[in-house]
Amino acid sequence: MRATARSIATLGSASTPAGTVKRLRVALGTLVAIEATCDAATQPVAAEAIEAAFTAITTVGHRLHPHSPGSDLFRINGAPPGTAVTVHESTCDLLDLARRLNVLTDGAFDPCLPSHAGRLSDIEIAGNQVLVHVPAALDFGGFAKGYAVDRAIAALRSHGCSSGLVNAGGDMRVFGPSAERVLLRGPGNRLAEIRLADAALAVSDADSEHRPAEHQGYYVREAVSSGTHTSEHSDPLVVRYAAVVAKETVLADALAKCVLLCPREVATRALHVFAAEQLVDQ
Repeated sequence: MRATARSIATLGSASTPAGTVKRLRVALGTLVAIEATCDAATQPVAAEAIEAAFTAITTVGHRLHPHSPGSDLFRINGAPPGTAVTVHESTCDLLDLARRLNVLTDGAFDPCLPSHAGRLSDIEIAGNQVLVHVPAALDFGGFAKGYAVDRAIAALRSHGCSSGLVNAGGDMRVFGPSAERVLLRGPGNRLAEIRLADAALAVSDADSEHRPAEHQGYYVREAVSSGTHTSEHSDPLVVRYAAVVAKETVLADALAKCVLLCPREVATRALHVFAAEQLVDQ
């Protein structure tokens, strides 16, 4: 399979198993490649599974888009302070993940944009309802794409696929009995081949020319870094590039941002909690 992102290319194998289907489309503001294999089925079944995977990606993209009318984030951001907003349970789950990362990173990982005063600590979750006590601008760009990849993988599995992969512009996950050969482009355009088996890989490159204009997703405001406070107007990044392997893409995606933002000891702590690994040490 050809590269679908500047940072990750899947090399594949010399032969393609019977019942394997591959598709490449634009979604989530990037190219998304999906591959599915159904051992005991025909190619039309694998193709149906891929359609379900793309539908899952589209659904997540709409639900978590900060500016799309009717999306969970749009409604949360537009609600008067103290007003309960009913959202999808996955939105609450992602807020809970953001809270865990916020604590682990001493406040560095915060999906609230600096355009509003509200921070993650000003947001309350009650069941499937969200209350914002101080006006905030939530943006899940730090991990929404990773979550969409996970939902696409779940769709492939639910349709009986024995193996597959989803590669979405720097966020990738594979499953199945065989390891996937992946070519990783690191700092200075250095290339390294790795093998990924039943795992997810996320790459964050602060200097990439393909960084999206929106879905910014993470900021440092008043976070403690090496004993000093970091201004929201200065560049908060500790390193410029991160590649992380984890069991889920949402975790790899979010933790890659933690590596960019946090001192080494803080990032290492977060990686350890989620049993994740940083591939490129800087």
